[in-house]
Amino acid sequence: MDFALPKEFELRMRSQLGAEYEDYAESLSAPPPVSIRFNHDKINNIPEEDKVQWESQGCYLAQRPQFTLDPLLHSGAYYVQEASSMFVGYAFCQLYDNQPDIRVLDLCAAPGGKSTHLASLLGKNGLLVSNEVINSRVSILSENLSKWGIPNVVITNNDPSDFERFSGFFDVVAVDAPCSGEGLFRREPAAVAEWSVDNTRICAQRQQRIIADIWPAIKPGGYLIYSTCTFCPAEDEENMAWIKNTFAADNVRFNLPDEWKISEIEKEGCVGYRFIQHKTRGEGFFCCVFQKNGGNVFNISKQKVKQQLQQASKQIVTELKTYISDDYDVDFFLKNDAAIAIPKEIVTDCKMLIDSLKVVKTGVPVAKIFGNKIVPEHDLAMSWILNKNKFEKVDLSLQEALRYLHRDNIFGECSKNGYILLTYNDLPLGFVKNIGSRWNNLYPQNWKIRMKIEL
Repeated sequence: MDFALPKEFELRMRSQLGAEYEDYAESLSAPPPVSIRFNHDKINNIPEEDKVQWESQGCYLAQRPQFTLDPLLHSGAYYVQEASSMFVGYAFCQLYDNQPDIRVLDLCAAPGGKSTHLASLLGKNGLLVSNEVINSRVSILSENLSKWGIPNVVITNNDPSDFERFSGFFDVVAVDAPCSGEGLFRREPAAVAEWSVDNTRICAQRQQRIIADIWPAIKPGGYLIYSTCTFCPAEDEENMAWIKNTFAADNVRFNLPDEWKISEIEKEGCVGYRFIQHKTRGEGFFCCVFQKNGGNVFNISKQKVKQQLQQASKQIVTELKTYISDDYDVDFFLKNDAAIAIPKEIVTDCKMLIDSLKVVKTGVPVAKIFGNKIVPEHDLAMSWILNKNKFEKVDLSLQEALRYLHRDNIFGECSKNGYILLTYNDLPLGFVKNIGSRWNNLYPQNWKIRMKIEL
């Protein structure tokens, strides 16, 4: 361990862990495990070896590669996610198993690990609202969700209290609460310097405010998935007991295999699940689940929506439909000069959310419209709704793919001028426009690889 633990933290952890403390302290000197979670809507050949036990799409890597230089990351084939936090997906699967039309809110969503996870589990008929209150973190959330390819998502930038108008709306609310970060000391030593007893108290109070603000938005019989990356009792088991004692809530328990070595933490008749480095292969994490009793169900038919999305013209829709896979039924709308595709199942919900919240993004930007000219958007290339047969495809080598992602000029052979879909290992990376003498690189400027590429 290359850092000294705060004395107050050490004393408390010795009290919490007893004879296990030395094993915990020693684990902080070991390299953090590296884990990724695959996007099963984009890639099927998932390795069977060294899988994350509680997540079928997750696996560990022997060492940390230079992820930036892997085009598969940029294509949304996988997400680099800490293994312990994948347990939120496990919890969701225990609550809902392939049920349609589920509305899910990921309240504290940036940078997007849990949102991409929940979206994959939600399926194409549900709705995911991915919210981030901090303005500066919304762009990375939006980028990661775009790369993942999610069509049935609304990205918002709101305080938890803004959702009070959606009483009884969501089937599941996931709150990965801002916390003191004790579980990340090994991976992020800067968190050690920021730790203090006072900060843990502030975090616990903030977490209660967040839960109190969002609780009304859960429908009767719906669920709260509460998680932190800390070991602090005030933020974990004491807040767990507070939820039970404050709201009409039933604690949900899971039967976990002993070999997972996840610790059950009990407090006032409730059980939460703690991941700790010397036992589980991952970083520190805590999760508990509650089912809501009582309350009102949101009646969307009684809502008056002032702001309507502008329908795209029939002429534009006829062309845009050819861009969309037959597996998806979408409606097209115009926002400024962009055509947006929204799955039909969630259009009504989206209109209402746009009317009531600070919505950053809805559905999939499909194309820019300039008069009669249609220019495909990068989000379309990334999305699950893309009709890959619409565009001529060119599969790139590793060096060509990295140059494209660096926004360098590249040029290859294709049969006709116009928009070309570039792929790597048959996974879309984005578009270029072939004008005959060259290809114009259309990769988003703010997404490009900025590090020097040695070719």
